[in-house]
This record gives sequence, structure tokens and C-alpha cells, in this order.
Amino acid sequence: MLLKRRTIFLIALCALLATPGSSQAGEKLVSLGTGGVTGVYYPAGGAICRMVNRSRRETGIRCVVESTGGSINNLESVQSGELELGIAQSDWLYHAYHGTELFADHGPNPKLRVLFALHSEPFTVLVRKDSHITTFDELKGKRINVGNPGSGMRATMEALMRQKGWSDKSFAGVTELKASDEGDALCAKKIDAMIYAAGHPNGAVQQVTSLCDAQLVGVSGPDVDAFIHKFPFYTATSIPGNMYRGNPKSVPTFGVTAVVFASADLDPDVAYQIVKAVFDNLDNFKTLHPVFATLDARSMVQSAAAIAPLHDGAARYFKEKGLIK
Repeated sequence: MLLKRRTIFLIALCALLATPGSSQAGEKLVSLGTGGVTGVYYPAGGAICRMVNRSRRETGIRCVVESTGGSINNLESVQSGELELGIAQSDWLYHAYHGTELFADHGPNPKLRVLFALHSEPFTVLVRKDSHITTFDELKGKRINVGNPGSGMRATMEALMRQKGWSDKSFAGVTELKASDEGDALCAKKIDAMIYAAGHPNGAVQQVTSLCDAQLVGVSGPDVDAFIHKFPFYTATSIPGNMYRGNPKSVPTFGVTAVVFASADLDPDVAYQIVKAVFDNLDNFKTLHPVFATLDARSMVQSAAAIAPLHDGAARYFKEKGLIK
């Protein structure tokens, strides 16, 4: 099955990275909510926990990775106290903090705090070559996967649909498959388009472009421009050409940023040590996943702080290093 081997590999890898030994008495256990095991959030979480657990004997902090439904699930779980940390798209972190969009019924969550930003995440649309879909607007009347409930990808797609005046009835079929399943569905011709929000290069995208000649489709035009202008957390970007088989040209799209966050209730000393573990070893951290290659300490702080307040523990570390005043 497509992606099956990759799934098994990532489960084993991240279990190894995130849980190097059994828990010891007196340790502070922090759980980091990520996403599906075939996406980027899960190995990104594994990389963070690996850095934290290296100094586990000195700090008494043990970090473990949790596979979750994605951004929305993580935001809800951190608010409820089920998770200490989470990774979320910058757009849904912003909405959760301000109590807008999907979080309007819940109201603002003023306790949300950011630790640091990670990689950018272009909104990615893939179709089979034989579908003859060449523009985003040509998805109308086709069978698409909008993503599983609780994922940031699903929420972003629904927000873009509202911007364009689309609904589920605009399509021949709408599925709610997880990111780990939509590649199989695309190659098996069960859907005509898969929608993905992730850092690049991306293993799942490499799989489908290799196995069933999937093509990237640009996401641009007046509606998208207005969408980007409306919200501070979206930026115009592109997916470079020749990154994936059969896709020689770069395609325009928009993107968000993956952000590591917590509640203000998280012990400031714990937040400080988590940030310290990553930023004191940033060059090493950048080698743990291809999407980290271009990370820059200052932009990781600035991008996160633009979305919600910095956690007190994170701010203390960044002040010590001169990254903020």
C-alpha cells in the first residue's frame, strides 16, 4: 500500500527519537501534539523531543510525541490540559487566540502562548496527470479530499472555499480522508485532487508524484490575493520546480507557518528548557528534517510572536540571547 512502508518507518523512528528510555521518578513529562505519522508535524515533534531528551538528566524533563488529528485537535487538547505542547498552523493558532472563525463559539483563548515557529507550509494541491486539471478553479465539479476533521488543512480549505463562494455542493464528491490515506485514494482514482498543507520537500508528495504521475496545481488569482490580504498569517509563496518528479516548473500558492505553542499555565522553567534545547543546538536541529534546512533563529521568534504572545519561559531565553528586547 502507498505510504505504508513510510508510515512504519516514521512510527519506529519517532518512537526512538522521542522516548529514549523509560520514565524515571521525579521527571516532568511533557506531551507534544503533532499530526498524522506520514506528515511533517510528527517527525518535527520527534526532532524537538530528541533535543529536549538529550539533556533529560540535567533538566528532569522528558518529552514524548503524540500523533493527533492535527492543528485544531492540538489547540483544543492544549486548552483542555490533555497536552502540554502542540504544533499548529499559524492561521488556526491566531484564530484560537482571538476567538474567530472555527473558534468563534468558544471565544478567545487568552492563555495561548507561542514558543517558536518552525517551517513554512505551502497550501499544496495535487491531481493526477490524466485528470487534465490545470488550475485551482477547475476543481469545481470534481471529487476532492478536504482533509480529516480537526486538521488545519481541512480548516484552511474550508476558509478558502468560503472566500470563493464554494460549498461541498460545488464538487462531484467530497471526502474527509486523513493525509496518510489521500495519496492512495488519488492514485487509485477514487478522488481527483488531494489537498495538503505541509513543508517541502515532503515525503508524501514525493510518493504520489512518483507512483501515479501526480501534478502540482497552482493556487492563485484575485480571490486568493484577497484571501492573503485579509489575514496577517498568510503569505504568497511558491513550490519550487524540479523538487518532485514530473513537476519542472514552480507553482504559485500561499502558505502558513508551523508554530510550537503551549498554555500560559506551562511552567516557565519547562518552556525555557525546551526552547534552550532547540536553539542552543539549532545547527544540529536543522539537520533532523529537510524542511528545517533554512530555519533562522531570529525569524523563528519573530514569526511566532506575530501570531500570539511569547510564553514567559521562551521570552526569558530569547532576551538572554538578544533575539528580543
